[in-house]
Amino acid sequence: MGQERGTLRVALFRSSRERLRQMIKTVSTNPYGDQKPGTSGLRKKVPVFQQKNYAENFIQAIFDSLEGFQGETLVIGGDGRYYNREVIQKAIKMAAANGFGRVLVGRGGILSTPAASNVIRKYKAFGGIVLSASHNPGGPTEDFGIKYNVGNGGPAPEKVTDAIFDRTRVIDSYKIADVADVNLDAEGSHQVETMTVTVIDPVADYAELMESLFDFAAIRKLISGGFRVVFDAMSAVTGPYAKEIIEKRLGAPKGSVMNFIPLPDFGGHHPDPNLVHARALYETMMAPDAPDFGAASDGDGDRNLIIGKGIFVTPSDSLAILAANAHLAPGYAKGLAGIARSMPTSGAADRVAEKLGIGLYETPTGWKFFGNLLDEGLATICGEESAGTGSNHVREKDGLWAVLLWLNILAARQESALDIVRQHWSTYGRNYYSRHDYEGVDSDAANGLIAALRDKLAGLPGKGFGPLTVETADDFSYNDPVDKSVSNNQGIRILFKGGSRVVFRLSGTGTSGATLRVYIERFEPDPAGHDLDTQAALADLIAVADNIAEIKTRTGRQEPSVIT
Repeated sequence: MGQERGTLRVALFRSSRERLRQMIKTVSTNPYGDQKPGTSGLRKKVPVFQQKNYAENFIQAIFDSLEGFQGETLVIGGDGRYYNREVIQKAIKMAAANGFGRVLVGRGGILSTPAASNVIRKYKAFGGIVLSASHNPGGPTEDFGIKYNVGNGGPAPEKVTDAIFDRTRVIDSYKIADVADVNLDAEGSHQVETMTVTVIDPVADYAELMESLFDFAAIRKLISGGFRVVFDAMSAVTGPYAKEIIEKRLGAPKGSVMNFIPLPDFGGHHPDPNLVHARALYETMMAPDAPDFGAASDGDGDRNLIIGKGIFVTPSDSLAILAANAHLAPGYAKGLAGIARSMPTSGAADRVAEKLGIGLYETPTGWKFFGNLLDEGLATICGEESAGTGSNHVREKDGLWAVLLWLNILAARQESALDIVRQHWSTYGRNYYSRHDYEGVDSDAANGLIAALRDKLAGLPGKGFGPLTVETADDFSYNDPVDKSVSNNQGIRILFKGGSRVVFRLSGTGTSGATLRVYIERFEPDPAGHDLDTQAALADLIAVADNIAEIKTRTGRQEPSVIT
């Protein structure tokens, strides 16, 4: 009898394998020449991704660049933007055809970028496909993106993204299962031939992680005592997460979380939490009757905006303040191993690291560069000036995490955000800091500007510009202390005597033209000089930056598109 059952199992297995072979289609395709991943994946306009086999080519190139995933788990999710569901169905069917054993996908196709990282790590998945264009607009003619995250939960390193790009240039076919779409709106398991697809609650695992890191009881007590919080989810993916955590678990009144329903076009707004696109929140927080604390997050939930009553906290200052006070949260009570920041981020965190006696690591822009430092235990908290902050709890920047750490610090210190910021400046000095973005610049003009700057570097040290004298100038290169890889041409730095600097780099997060980013920083140690208007405090550096780089002449722009 046992032998018969065994024979039957073998027969059923072979029958299943045969059905799978019959359901798998190998589709001939032609390569596209524009599928090089940028800072965080491949980003293009939706109509580009809707071209024949465009998304399929890139997904197959990901699978072709990986080894050892047969029977393993793949996480798939996105920020809910336009075209999200369609590409998720493609990715599920292609994962089945390529031999994955299981797919975990967020209900409705939703997973914030940090939540996706957490799911990969918690369930020990092989990796994940995250569908997002981050803070870029969404809609039928707007932006879409695909990126691959590796088994540690972080963005694929350059050696993987380079391999993916190389494969896209020669790809001639892809595999896909010829099956019906999976119901993404019903939690539970579905079978796609031999692969199991499990639709999970996108919020539960993330909320559980946050409760393990922060003192929710102290924050609840703060809020129940009348402390007012307002969070703008910008009609993007963080809405369901913030609604569950801030209102339901922390007890903030209903309505504290605004614009909490993720919309495919983000309500027609730009889901970038800066002072331009979140202007209404800023004005609310500057009013006489403002709430005590305001925050926002972006399209895929990895960026944050922090505004206390009467004060905007720059991302660079926020990183430094969070690092200096992280020990007040249970998850960081033992202290930090180190702090990592991207090169364009201000030096405010450097002085915190120095005072704490821990390492400070300066990396290129792109969260993937923090992964090795976190995995190796060299850093605990990381941050970028572009409003991305996070820690070793996941391997992505995490907007809501930053908001909750701020709330934990406010609950522990029983002081206002304004007072905490001013005390921090008094202790460490103030870094006046601003970023000027020139968006949609002609690519040839932008590349010409950077090339001309590189040609000038050798002659700049010692040169005077009014009261400013150049101390050093270089094109930043990064030597990874863990894997010893080298990343060159990561941004042009011009450092002046006294601690001021300007940095120039082209962004890799846009989808049309080029975005020139100019970072301007001035260090002021004297508390008597901490109350200046930021742009006024930086006026001489702004003028010098234009002089050296010939921004107006080369770009045709008289002023930046966005100032933050």
